[in-house]
Amino acid sequence: MRTYLIPIDFSKASINAAEFAAELSKQTDVEHIVLLNAYYVSPIETMLPNPDMVQLMEEEVELEVAARIEKLERLKHSLQKHAREGVKISVHLNRSHLLRAVIENVDTKSADLVILGSKGNTSKTDTQIGGHVVKISKASPVPVIVVPPRYSFKQIKRVVVACDFDKVKETVPLDSLKQLLDKKKFELLVVNIDKESKHLSGDAERKAEETVLYSMLKQYNPKYSYVNDTDVINGILHFATEKDAQLVIALPHKYSFFQSLLHDSVSQQLAESAAVPVLLLKE
Repeated sequence: MRTYLIPIDFSKASINAAEFAAELSKQTDVEHIVLLNAYYVSPIETMLPNPDMVQLMEEEVELEVAARIEKLERLKHSLQKHAREGVKISVHLNRSHLLRAVIENVDTKSADLVILGSKGNTSKTDTQIGGHVVKISKASPVPVIVVPPRYSFKQIKRVVVACDFDKVKETVPLDSLKQLLDKKKFELLVVNIDKESKHLSGDAERKAEETVLYSMLKQYNPKYSYVNDTDVINGILHFATEKDAQLVIALPHKYSFFQSLLHDSVSQQLAESAAVPVLLLKE
């Protein structure tokens, strides 16, 4: 993963995500971190007054753009102190909607990873990142890390992979996961939620042996577990917290309990409840 894209709306959560990215650079081979702000003003806003009879002038828009770039530059200089030496940090402002800005810049900046704060500003503007976490996670062609708003970075030593053993029947796209795991020695915990409490903990590895995931991860010497919990999302997150994991990795939704990412209410629960960052892999 050579390029990280970090959407910034200047909320504490987005700045925390940027600080997470800078610290993460010390454990990865990232070369470039891009700080992205989206500022969309519709043509109508500059042509017609709003209900309060306020009309945006182009000069005001340009002043706002300049102010945002200046804030990005200040953040950039602050992050440079935390990033690994040699990592380039650049800033970019897109005059478009946030989702479009992220997707466009994943392409133009050749980003390998998007890192998001799970909550944004409380304002109802289109640049609010928190309200777009679900949309960005679904639409992004590259993996996404969702960082809890109050999470303080810890060196990643223990990683939880959450999946549904019954669904992993074919080759799983694990390139992104292997890129991460191959860099450092991590303790890898693979967890399957047993909603009906049918399995004993000792069953987990035997069940995993029936999947292609078992052979793909064998070189990392993972430990397999069942967690008895009727609430899948909270079960995984509680397991990660109890095991003092620094990252939860969700396989692509086809193989994962996180297929519920397709439902916004559950996605919001995931983003807001997680005590540790969650990496959402892609097909």
